[in-house]
Amino acid sequence: MLPIHDVAARLGLSADDLIPYGRHKAKIERHVQSRVRPKGKLVLVSAITPTPAGEGKTTTTIGLGQALQRLGQQVCVALREPSLGPCFGVKGGGTGGGQSMIIPSEDINLHFNGDFHAITAAHNLLAALIDNHLHFRNEPALDPRKILWKRVLDVNDRSLRNITLGLGGSAHGVPREGSFDITAASEVMAALCLAADEADLRVRLGRIVVGLGFDGKPVRAAQLGAVGPMMALLKDALLPNLVQTTEGVPAIVHGGPFANIAHGCNSLIATKLALGLADWVVTEAGFGFDLGGEKFFDLLCTSGGLDVAAVVLVATSRALRMHGGAPLKAGPDAVAVEKGLSNLAKQVENVRAFGFNPVVALNRVDDSDAEIEVVRRWCAAAGVRFALSEHYARGGAGAEALAKELMAEGRDGMRPVQPLYAADAPLLEKIRAISTKIYGAKDVILAKTAEKDLADLKKMGADLLPVCMAKTQNSLSDDPTLLGAPTGFTLTVRNLQLSAGAGFIVVLTGEILRMPGLPKLPSALAIDLVDGEVRGLH
Repeated sequence: MLPIHDVAARLGLSADDLIPYGRHKAKIERHVQSRVRPKGKLVLVSAITPTPAGEGKTTTTIGLGQALQRLGQQVCVALREPSLGPCFGVKGGGTGGGQSMIIPSEDINLHFNGDFHAITAAHNLLAALIDNHLHFRNEPALDPRKILWKRVLDVNDRSLRNITLGLGGSAHGVPREGSFDITAASEVMAALCLAADEADLRVRLGRIVVGLGFDGKPVRAAQLGAVGPMMALLKDALLPNLVQTTEGVPAIVHGGPFANIAHGCNSLIATKLALGLADWVVTEAGFGFDLGGEKFFDLLCTSGGLDVAAVVLVATSRALRMHGGAPLKAGPDAVAVEKGLSNLAKQVENVRAFGFNPVVALNRVDDSDAEIEVVRRWCAAAGVRFALSEHYARGGAGAEALAKELMAEGRDGMRPVQPLYAADAPLLEKIRAISTKIYGAKDVILAKTAEKDLADLKKMGADLLPVCMAKTQNSLSDDPTLLGAPTGFTLTVRNLQLSAGAGFIVVLTGEILRMPGLPKLPSALAIDLVDGEVRGLH
């Protein structure tokens, strides 16, 4: 690894611009944010509907950044921070793999400069202030039956999805039901990632709705005096983190919402900072384009005023086989790949809905020549650029073909985004636009609980906010068993949750949960500390 000051120098940053966290990590000082203005080209890396192992968006993002550097371009990678939940659960770490990683990997995966802990603490401080407010019956009076603010923890723990608080007598609080979300789903996380700056974050935290009064009116965090101490806890978490890739490409890593239960993008602050420091900025949005990509355009770009130069859509033969009906562990099967192209075709259509023609990157895993040729021929017929990428095994050298296709696609520079729906459209119309145009549904229905939620949102005047869909990542539909490109299905909305601080409505569909559980044999069982080094974290 290069010393972090050498990495910073590649972005024109000096020692005075950094707060070092050891030799290989640093935070970037506030004054840099006010000094730079966006100049670079922004590239989004997204994917087809993934297998449980994922299709390598993060690895592709890093490999592509390394390839651009090899081609003489000034580049910065902008990524989300990994959550401890997946690290100890099913997925493992979130720093890429092989010869395309951000490093120091173990440090980034575990605790990384304390940002997630600060967000967890700020979120739970507000929860404690709410219960203290109830205990002392402070004004404005909160109805204990209508508290909307949950607690959070950055560990998968299904036992905390539903809890009872305040037991043990009057000295121990007001008894009521509560629950936990994972920190990646925290509204504080979303507010921090969508905030333009420190002042904007203060406004967003202040307008968080914590519950309803006995009069049915919303009570906000600002009314409880919570904003100041929350801001104090988030002081350093507001600063983007600087690390490097395996080939010394600067990587700004900041924020970590999941795309299946939150908005799935790294922070607006980090993205704009990167655009002011490099000629090319490569970022990614979680899971398939139907989730992360849609939210990147409709939430991050629209609220943050971001234009985009190009989109890369990652696919693997393994995922295409799965969508074609082959078992996950099946070997090469060109016939199954051809059948599975329906999912790639739908995701290409989804990218085009926002005004861009994607570059398809086939992330090489265990592909046969026949499978590669099937995808290559389809891309040629569909009029999209194609590149076989071997960045996992070969680093930047293995992604040069992809980088050249990207540079050709993005040669005209930044272009404005075409939002999927009008800002003033009714909430149900926004949900229907995403569900029919992006997912392929024929219609949307609201469960009785969602109908009540919609009525409550209308009473509060919050029903015109943008939407953040919470949906399974395993299918374009709300049914994780429907692979390929399903059509004719009806999407069911279970609940609508107001995130007034973040500035959107969370739309819960299917069986999606905002606090995941651990699998029967979690990744945590393979992790250990041996001679001072973390082992088994992948």
